[in-house]
Amino acid sequence: MYDVIIIGAGVTGSAIARELSRYDANVCVLEKCEDVCEGTSKANSAIIHAGFDAEEGSLMAKMNVRGNEMMDQLAEDLDIPFKRIGAMVVCVQKDTLDGLQTLYERGVANGVKGMRILSKEEAMAMEPNLSDNVEGALYAPSSGIVCPFILNIAMAENAADNGVEFRFNTKVEQITKDDAGIWHLRTNNGEYKARYVVNAAGVYADVFHNMVSDKKIHITPRRGDYCLLDKEAGNHVSHTIFTLPTKLGKGVLVTPTVHGNLIVGPTAVDVNDREGTNTTAAGIADLITKANQQVKDLPMRKVITSFAGLRAHEDHHEFIIQEVEDAPHFIDVAGIESPGLTSCPAIGEMVGEMLREKMSLTPKDNWIAKRKGILNPQTLTMEERNALIQKEPAYGNIICRCESISEGEILDAIHRTLGARSLDGVKRRTRAGMGRCQAGFCSPRVMEILHRELGIPLEEVTKSGGRSTIVMERTKGANGGEA
Repeated sequence: MYDVIIIGAGVTGSAIARELSRYDANVCVLEKCEDVCEGTSKANSAIIHAGFDAEEGSLMAKMNVRGNEMMDQLAEDLDIPFKRIGAMVVCVQKDTLDGLQTLYERGVANGVKGMRILSKEEAMAMEPNLSDNVEGALYAPSSGIVCPFILNIAMAENAADNGVEFRFNTKVEQITKDDAGIWHLRTNNGEYKARYVVNAAGVYADVFHNMVSDKKIHITPRRGDYCLLDKEAGNHVSHTIFTLPTKLGKGVLVTPTVHGNLIVGPTAVDVNDREGTNTTAAGIADLITKANQQVKDLPMRKVITSFAGLRAHEDHHEFIIQEVEDAPHFIDVAGIESPGLTSCPAIGEMVGEMLREKMSLTPKDNWIAKRKGILNPQTLTMEERNALIQKEPAYGNIICRCESISEGEILDAIHRTLGARSLDGVKRRTRAGMGRCQAGFCSPRVMEILHRELGIPLEEVTKSGGRSTIVMERTKGANGGEA
């Protein structure tokens, strides 16, 4: 029995969990996957949007601008990488230049600061690799980039350190309410009860809403394909480069990442499959064509991987953050598509305040605001690094050559709060496997560490939980024994 159960451990659910952890409340997060950050939160553009795109007066606009304002303090408190590199919306056709003014005025109305419209010459001076066809651009200096994995993981870790329970591999299958007003959530791992339920289930949020309400909502999974380029291409642009948005979204962007790569994407294709994160040749070709319209000489031969993510597109293109009218004590946090990553701390703040008032929650005296991230030895001086290795030799054993990730970092990822339990869990926490060879070299070594530290057979080590095992069975060695 809990005071609050949150469905979903993406950035939204984890942000809400962190806010609720400030109060004396018994809170649990139910997640169907084996880790946090397994859905939309792990496959997106990693942009902290300024707030000029969302319609004036919309909840989406309000959450975007507030989330952007909160990000500096959040990054400091949770020890996460965040950079305000600024964004440029480029126009490549003279007859659509008015669109820049429209975005500027919307941004001003939304409270975005520091924007200005650039001439072609000004834009090219700031970004020499813009297309020669660029006619002008809107510049928004408050836009930034973040690591979506670490943001999500950090909020969840901090929530757990403050007492929130996380139940993984726990899929909600049915939600009912008893005569006493208590919610019953039947899962594949038994039944959970709560006074309040927060529905932060991403592309599945409409499924759970429609279980409890006669007033239905509808979410369409919108697939976006991406290409990630090697760090050699990371300086091709220094700002996030957008094109003028359409009804399908902000279009294909080109941006550096906080880790020094270059990312291109996404496309926008509505699909029926809520797990349909497969890339397509047509999708990749489409995003490359569109990206080349705004940035010239893109070094697409430097692509090291492609991937796709799903956005939870609600039919009215608006965030739904409210108590369900005909299902009291059931809080929807639905339709959280872009700018959802930017908005997550503001959404957490809003839902936390909503439940504080409804439940008369009292703040904790011992709430922990800070979280320390995994130590990156590359940030140390040579003297500091040598001293670290003398004290803890695992930091001198490089496991991932491409990203120079040590065994010490992987051990920290496994043994910290909500530690990694799979190859992808290690990868998202440390970047082991995210480099040029895409885990071709380090996977067997990471598997050995997981096998050793978790005390599980190699046959049970997975890529991403569930049935994603890698070693299927043991073979016979040359001497007739098992190898």
